[in-house]
Formats: sequence, structure tokens, C-alpha cells
Amino acid sequence: MADGSNVAFIGLGVMGYPMAGHLAAGGHAVTVYNRTSAKADAWVAQHGGQAAATPREAAAGADIVFACVGNDDDVRSVALGDDGAFAGMAAGAIFVDHTTASAGLAHELYAITDAGDVGFLDAPVSGGQAGAENGALTVMVGGDTAIFERAKPVIDCYARACELIGGVGSGQLAKMVNQICIAGIVQGLSEAINFGVKADLDMAKVIDVISKGAAQSWQMENRWETMVAGKFDYGFAVDWMRKDLAIILAEGDKNNARLPLTALVDQFYAHVQARGGSRWDTSSLIHLLAND
Repeated sequence: MADGSNVAFIGLGVMGYPMAGHLAAGGHAVTVYNRTSAKADAWVAQHGGQAAATPREAAAGADIVFACVGNDDDVRSVALGDDGAFAGMAAGAIFVDHTTASAGLAHELYAITDAGDVGFLDAPVSGGQAGAENGALTVMVGGDTAIFERAKPVIDCYARACELIGGVGSGQLAKMVNQICIAGIVQGLSEAINFGVKADLDMAKVIDVISKGAAQSWQMENRWETMVAGKFDYGFAVDWMRKDLAIILAEGDKNNARLPLTALVDQFYAHVQARGGSRWDTSSLIHLLAND
């Protein structure tokens, strides 16, 4: 399936738009669907392929149908029903859900697709808008090995790393681990930078040296300058992070995993929202410290 597949991409947001573009650049015939049709038309004008009026029409004849939308309900809205992607998919096709959603949804969709002889992978991504644009996403996948092996060469069009973690739902659970790590790192980085600024340190010099040691992180190297400057009008929105954290905290309640820091950071993000920062980047946690 590596060369010249017929694929569909549903959801042309800040992630899906460039991901679908990499599929077209990789030689695949791409049909796109977006709730706002103007964005689908713009994508076709830029990349070729075609736009469909419904997810079902987009999925018709596709070897793989990719979806990257907002949440569990959004996935259901594009996958299920008379106009949903599942209604248009033929036996043997594969549905790859790149949405960060619940593990429960993955099992729900797997049961439906398996009954219809359609493959399913839950495959949330990490790397943000820059990773999507540069074709350098990390993809965490749950599902059957044979289905994964068929889909991986196509996913590789926009992936730096693509790993099968385990059975259905494992991709979503791995993404939860990823978000737990990020939440803790951003809070620690916010406190550290705020401390350094209040101590009148040259933060450029501080970051230059500590980023070479054990404190190094992606967040440090890519966010410290804008955090010092108090600029957050870009990146991964607080609203979306809180959506992810709600999924994580619910899963933690189910599997008896204690998540005290994650719950605390979620409360901090609620305070950021109250300050009007719903669309600010997640690094805006520092705003609560620098502007208390």
C-alpha cells in the first residue's frame, strides 16, 4: 500500500491540512472532507486531489480513511450515520483515527469496523503544527499488527516515528502518557523561568547552559523565549489541552492511577481560561506566575 494508494482525509485543521498535503506529495490520490467546505476547496487548489461533500463520499473507494478532528463526538459525527465514513468504506479498507480521543471510543469504533470487515487503528499524534507541516510527527498506534503494517508506509508520509504500541486503545493511552509528561514539564518550566526572571538572570544564558544538561526538554528549547516575552497567541491551545486532560483524568479514575500533578495543572489551565487564554498556547501557564 506504499505507492499510489487511494486515500481520504477527514478534518483539515491546523494538523490535518498539512498531513493531507504530505499524502498528496507522497504520490497518493487524496480526497478530502472538511466541515467548512471552503477549506477543503482551498486544499484542493493547493495540492490537487478532490473534495467530497460528505465523509461517506470521501471514503468511497479509499484504501485508507484518515480522520483528525476535535474530540470523541466529532469522530462519531464523521464516522457514523448514513453520511459517515463507515457507510462509504468497502471491506478491506482501513480507518485511521489521528484524533486525540478516549480509549473507550477506540474500542467502540473497532467493534463496529470489525463487524464490517474494515480495519481500524487509533493513532493519535504528537509534534504540534510544526511537526505536521514538516512531516515529522510522532504517531502512537493501537490495533492489529497486520492492519498496522499495511497502513504504516502511508502514515510515514508525515511521520518521523510511527510505533505500534499494542492492541486497540493503546495508541490513545500512549498519547495520554505523552500529555501527562507535557503538563508536568510546562508547569516546571514556567516556575523555573519565572524564578530566573525575578532573580534578574540573563535567561538566554541560563537556558543555553541548562539545555545542554539534564533539564533539557522540547518545551524548554522551543518555548522559553516566548514564555519570557509573554507571547502565547500560537501553538496548542489551552482549550485542547484541557480536553486531553479531562480524558486522562477520567481514564485515571478507571484504572486507579493517581494523577495529583496532572489534576493540579488542569486547575491552573482553568485559571488561564478565566483570564481569557482559552486559545493561548499551553506554555501560558507562566502567565499565572508572572502576572499574579
